[in-house]
Amino acid sequence: MTVLLWILGILAVPTLLFVLWLAGVFLKEFFSTSPSDSGSDSEEGLAAQAAEKAGLLPAERQNTELSGPLPAEWAAALTAVPGGDWRAAAALLEAVGRDWERRSAVAYLLAERAAEADDWLLAWEKERPEDPDAAVVRARSTVILAWELRGAKRARHTTEEQFEAFHRTLRSAREEIARAAALNPDDPTPYITEIWVALGLGYPHSEMDKLWTEITARAPYHFEAHFSALQFWCAKWRGSQRLAAGFAERAAAGAPLGSLLTALPLIAHFEHDESEDTAADNTPEMVARVDAGLADAAAADPAHPRLPELRHLLAFYLHLQDRDEAALEQFRLVDGYVNALPWRYRGDPAAYYCRVRNTTAKLVAEAAATPA
Repeated sequence: MTVLLWILGILAVPTLLFVLWLAGVFLKEFFSTSPSDSGSDSEEGLAAQAAEKAGLLPAERQNTELSGPLPAEWAAALTAVPGGDWRAAAALLEAVGRDWERRSAVAYLLAERAAEADDWLLAWEKERPEDPDAAVVRARSTVILAWELRGAKRARHTTEEQFEAFHRTLRSAREEIARAAALNPDDPTPYITEIWVALGLGYPHSEMDKLWTEITARAPYHFEAHFSALQFWCAKWRGSQRLAAGFAERAAAGAPLGSLLTALPLIAHFEHDESEDTAADNTPEMVARVDAGLADAAAADPAHPRLPELRHLLAFYLHLQDRDEAALEQFRLVDGYVNALPWRYRGDPAAYYCRVRNTTAKLVAEAAATPA
């Protein structure tokens, strides 16, 4: 009998252990946070809560196609063209007139639509074959199409067929650019468009210098022109870090307040910064660049179409410099739009933007809650 009880006791041990384990699992699940609440006390969750309390939008509500809101008349024209209404686009460019900054911005937005489907532009060209506005949109759309054919991947991940289509389309765009320039000789937009041909086809530096002379003779402080030229001079394309930095510093130094060209040294730094920490972003030189950008933004026309691009950069670098209250002010001014540096180089720009912005909002909230 004693032996039997001993055997039954041994057999009962695994059962008892199983019951104890099951009870432990039950208690853990009972007292654990529900999935919907998980992460609410994490750093990321707290940062998201701080951003929400500050009235900032979540990632799913960020516009990934624009850097800032469009004027109502621009949005109306862009909405009309896919339905074939080219007259709204024509009227918009006519109204913009010789405001070269806005002309190039509108032409680019329309050209993006034409690169997707150009029935409306073909109808415009048929009715007004010598219209310089239609011509400049056509030139820009062809260049945009060329870059879409190439794709956004690095050269080693781009096929020979993609490169052939890319180069062929860029070469054809040169004729369209020349025609647009001839139809409106004062307009710098065709020459700005050609910078992206120069970048893609690899113009010699001497040819780029000639092109730049044509642009600055017409619009010496044009933001898009300077941004595009800076890309040409970057090490990843046709220049070097030294050439890009030199171009950016000269342009910023010679530009009037409100031109937004103080963005260029920040962009040149961003394009070539391969450091793993923020030390390079906190040098006295970088702090001075950010301060210059703040003064530039304050002096700019609030409706300048490129102002949000500078503000995005300022928000990013102010945060890296632990100037979070000032960074949050810039984030508030651009929130809802993320198609700008530094966010757009990421696979998920909205997520990256919100991560940096949320951290900024959390730090500001914590500082406000800390007794003086």
